[in-house]
Amino acid sequence: MEVCPKCGLPKEACVCETIAKTKQKIKVTTAKKRYGKIATIITGIDNKEIDLKHVAKALKEEFACGGTIKNNEIELQGNHSKKVKEVLVNMGFPAETIE
Repeated sequence: MEVCPKCGLPKEACVCETIAKTKQKIKVTTAKKRYGKIATIITGIDNKEIDLKHVAKALKEEFACGGTIKNNEIELQGNHSKKVKEVLVNMGFPAETIE
């Protein structure tokens, strides 16, 4: 049985990522990219405590769009700013930490 080095609980019961999610200050913005395309940019998620790849993959699957991770920011193709907050809340991020 593996034990988490941070909290000392078994890996199945580890609460480190849950606690880390409450400390985030997430900001959702849109930016105009090349050729006038709109991109949704999610900043403020700490990549040391939360797996950005996992979050980005889940968001891309939810919105059926492309995206990437650049400079600790998740960049999604298209304007999803209205729906991102709801999906992040469903993933366990508190609503009051998302702008």
